[in-house]
Parts: sequence; structure tokens; C-alpha cells
Amino acid sequence: MNIETILDMMGDVLDKAVAMPLSGRRSLIDVEKMSNLLNDIHANLPREIAKAREVVNERKALLAEARREADELLKKAEERAKTLVAQQEITRTAQARAEEIMLDAHQKARTLRNATNHYIEDMLANSDEMLTKNLAAIKKARAALKNSAR
Repeated sequence: MNIETILDMMGDVLDKAVAMPLSGRRSLIDVEKMSNLLNDIHANLPREIAKAREVVNERKALLAEARREADELLKKAEERAKTLVAQQEITRTAQARAEEIMLDAHQKARTLRNATNHYIEDMLANSDEMLTKNLAAIKKARAALKNSAR
């Protein structure tokens, strides 16, 4: 029997107690039955306490395991978050660097294009000037040739 059942039985004994007339609220109970029930409580109490301690210890062990698992999950989550943040920072840095490289490349291309255009313009102007001089010299030579033939 467990203690709760024994306590219920004790309640039944008290409920069935015969009231003593002119004694206020006193009653007669079956002392032997009550004594046996108290002995049963004393006999079962260590078992009940041991069971309760066992339950408490199991609960503590489960809580400790749950805490350990929660701590482990939290640690893994924090490590993962740090990794993601680091990767994100690396990506952000790489993107910024790529943008700088692209801007620099566009600037250098613009500078090179401008320098090339300037060089070609100079070359064409020099060629135009030389061709103009050569044309003038050819016209002069033709005119001299015509004058000498007359």
C-alpha cells in the first residue's frame, strides 16, 4: 500500500469514530486499527521517500542533460552565427574591393581612351600638315615643270 491509501483509510477510521456524549468534540476510534495504519505509514514512508528521491534525482539528471544539450546547441548556434557573420564580412569586403577594382579599371580605361584619342588626333594633324606641305610642294614642282616646258 502507498501512503495516500493508508491516509485515506485513517480518514475512514476517523469518519466512523463514535462521538462521546458530553465530551465536546471527542470521539472513540479503533486504536488498534489506527496503530496498524500508523505502522504501515512508518513502514511505507522510507520506500515512498526513496521513490521521491529517485524521482527527484532522475529529474535533476534530466534537467542537467537538457541544460548540457541546450548549452551545446547554443554554443553551436553562436559558432554558426560567428561563421555567417565572418563570411558575410568577407563577402562584403570582397564586393567592396571588386567595386574599387572596377572603378579603377573604368578610370584607367577612360584615361587610356583619352590619351589614345589625343595621340591619334596629333598624328592625324601631323599627317594632315605633312600632306598639305607635300601637296604644296607637288603643286610647286608641277608649276615649275609647266613653266620650264614653255
